[in-house]
Amino acid sequence: MALMTRRGRHSERLLYYAPTVILFIAVLVGWEIAVHALEIKAFILPPPTAILQAFGQQSAQLLARGCYTAMEALGGLLIGCSAGLLVALTTVRWMTTREMLLPWAIAANSVPIIAFAPIMNNWFGVTTQLSKMMIVAVITCFPMMINMLRGLTEVDPWALELLRSYAVSEWHVLLKLRLPSALPSLFSALKVCSTLSLIGAIVGEFFGGPYQALGVYIIQEAAWFRFDNAWAAIMIAMALGMIFYLVILGLERLVIPWHAAVRDTAA
Repeated sequence: MALMTRRGRHSERLLYYAPTVILFIAVLVGWEIAVHALEIKAFILPPPTAILQAFGQQSAQLLARGCYTAMEALGGLLIGCSAGLLVALTTVRWMTTREMLLPWAIAANSVPIIAFAPIMNNWFGVTTQLSKMMIVAVITCFPMMINMLRGLTEVDPWALELLRSYAVSEWHVLLKLRLPSALPSLFSALKVCSTLSLIGAIVGEFFGGPYQALGVYIIQEAAWFRFDNAWAAIMIAMALGMIFYLVILGLERLVIPWHAAVRDTAA
């Protein structure tokens, strides 16, 4: 009976993901057919088969460059999210400080990445990974801060009133109520920041970096009209983004299995 139930769950999961897989394959097939039927030039859009062939020829090099850029993105993600979380935790109690910082956070978050990249390269060096990490840290800090402030402040007022009626300290209110209620906001921010981290790292590399960086490789291959290689590198960046997102999704299921969104996904 248990075996049949387990098989039924696997079948339901396969049926759940089947439309996504079918759509992905259909897009690739349509892409290949359209390129050949419309005689689209390779410098505009190479066919998937050419990209796959380029990846096979440059796989070792592309994977090494992908790991290099992934380290930049991961380092910047840790720095930025830690800073945003720390600012949110220190300002959640004082409304005046929070109201003063939020406009600055929103303003800084609206600045394009290309405005930060030359400055960070000048401060920390063009060829160092630290400059790209700091670009990522800047663009991930404020989404984390804003989401965590919302999660820490939007708690159940009845639960907050109950704790305060027992003369519980603010430290225990933070640990027992605010942080658990803010965990969904934390993981929502991490999902957003994980994609922003790769965008920031690669765009930062467009403004200068060592030869082993993925963004530098894309720029150089496009400049030499080897667009199949450039697209293969873009596919590596897309795969890294998916890996980052899936890792955070897995952590979310482990840490907050009680949350409604996690239960609906796992069902």
